[in-house]
Amino acid sequence: MSRKDLFAFLELPRSMPRKVPLALRSEGDWNELYGRFGDDVAAQQAGRCLDCGNPYCQTGCPVHNYIPDWLKLVEEGRIIEAAELCHETNPLPEMCGRVCPQDRLCEGVCTLADGFGAVTIGAVEKYIVDTAFAQGWRPDLSKVVASGRRVAVVGAGPAGLACADQLVRRGIEATVYDRYEQVGGLLQFGIPSFKLDKAVVATRREVLEGMGVRFRLGVEVGVDLALDALLGEYDAVFLGLGAYRYTDGGLPGQDLDGVLPALPFLVHNGRIVTGLAPEGRPIAGWEDRIALPGLRGKRVVVLGGGDTGMDCVRSAVRLGAASVTCAYRRDEASMPGSAREVANAREEGVEFLFNRQPLAIEGEGVATGVRMVETAPGEPDAGGRRAPVPVPGSESVLPADCVIIAFGFSPDAPAWLRDAGIDAAANGRIRVGGEGRLPYQTTHPKLFAGGDAVRGADLVVTAVQEGRDAAASIARSLGLGRVSRGLDGA
Repeated sequence: MSRKDLFAFLELPRSMPRKVPLALRSEGDWNELYGRFGDDVAAQQAGRCLDCGNPYCQTGCPVHNYIPDWLKLVEEGRIIEAAELCHETNPLPEMCGRVCPQDRLCEGVCTLADGFGAVTIGAVEKYIVDTAFAQGWRPDLSKVVASGRRVAVVGAGPAGLACADQLVRRGIEATVYDRYEQVGGLLQFGIPSFKLDKAVVATRREVLEGMGVRFRLGVEVGVDLALDALLGEYDAVFLGLGAYRYTDGGLPGQDLDGVLPALPFLVHNGRIVTGLAPEGRPIAGWEDRIALPGLRGKRVVVLGGGDTGMDCVRSAVRLGAASVTCAYRRDEASMPGSAREVANAREEGVEFLFNRQPLAIEGEGVATGVRMVETAPGEPDAGGRRAPVPVPGSESVLPADCVIIAFGFSPDAPAWLRDAGIDAAANGRIRVGGEGRLPYQTTHPKLFAGGDAVRGADLVVTAVQEGRDAAASIARSLGLGRVSRGLDGA
């Protein structure tokens, strides 16, 4: 490599794709915020990579993408090869390129992140796959030999889709069952369209069907179909059930009208935005439908500082709220979500109140405000994190017409799983692995599980990683071997 190429990062600053202008990010605008690189810009941004020999970006990625390798291919204009390499480690790269918090994963540990601006890894990943698909590229399974084995995948979220992808690459027939009317799980229903256009999810479904994956949608295991029927028909079953149990915080007044849990709020609005019937099958655990008020002209307060909270505040802006405030009990540096999403929310007019702990929702029949207390960092715990400690005499009431609680969600092992004797922890997580079992194998030898149902609510990319690696364990349990350098993480 020439000296000029090696030091390209000095001459060319980090650049992101063009964003939708702020003036257009208002009520009713659900378009993806970021555009796509053109060919020349993508090559230039990819060429900023140092190929430093110790790719922290790769180790910082949960699926361990071959990032420097496909950046080099983009720089050379070899997009189809780059797409093939992306898929060696990640079954859903176009999703992760859009929704991963790269600022605290691959880009956060990029050698150039300290002072020069990290390589724009996520945007290049998105460019690679979108461009390859537009050129007609599809995964080539022509050399895959059918094994005669069949596996059922329960859940069409990122873990289930990743698992199905890896199974068919091994010659294993995969049929995906999901209780909802569209594939994608929270990719389709929970993540707003301004972060992930649903046409991207539809394209991935078309690609998977072209690979041989079958989908049976609107079918709920335990209601429409018994687990025993799946165990009798298939050689193994993968459970990608997600995490839908609402963490409410136990706040007094949380049952008032105008108080909403984050996920039903996002799902309801996601269905409307994408033209689906909002009265579709409710999300797990919310069979008793809650009232979802219109937000136009309302004062909205969102409690919680994670990525789900950012999805809620930015959705409220687009739903015409008069004001949107996010309250978080720690300081900004301690927020668990993406700093990029926080910046986008602030740019769109969201106000942040840090070091505020909610005590109760105020109101008579309907919410009128949130009673809060200021906090200060306490003594560090065993992990070094300081718990927020209330400051005496600092209580106040923040007016609100609508309060959205975004404290997180956790798994909840369904009754039909417990009835099958599957071991689950008290927190609802399905137990997998352990002595005498393969990674992601449950206490039932034919049942495997991964994603949020095992780990707890986490990132899309970690669910992808677990679905991918669970497929490797399923293949091993069926006596089938490896297929490529990137597919067997288990």
